[in-house]
Amino acid sequence: MRAIDLDPTGEKNGGTPTYPWRFGPKKSRMATRRQLREMGLRPGGQPVAAQVVCRGGTRVGHLYPVAGAKPVRPMTEARARALAAAMKARSTCPLCQVTYDYCLPLRSLGCCLPCAELTEEEREQLTALTST
Repeated sequence: MRAIDLDPTGEKNGGTPTYPWRFGPKKSRMATRRQLREMGLRPGGQPVAAQVVCRGGTRVGHLYPVAGAKPVRPMTEARARALAAAMKARSTCPLCQVTYDYCLPLRSLGCCLPCAELTEEEREQLTALTST
């Protein structure tokens, strides 16, 4: 534990109480967004009450009071359709139009793994075949 990370009054961190990793307040009083979600809650618009610092100060986890948290909004039909469409877009190859059971590396490769191994000429031929 670094002494610089322990600031329960918030004097050094702009008024936000700061704790080192694993030394924060009890989970029953304050929790991160993920911990709130596990409890079926959400922050509900309340401000950050404290923060937990880890990895030498490079990562920060915001803590919210559990008492002021609201229940998670229920999934509506429209939200379910939008989520399904977004997941389908992440798992469909733009070149061959094949839908996979997993998310494709579209940021790094831009297509599925078999299409990534194709030459430029083969890609053009595949694009011409699938666009008609």
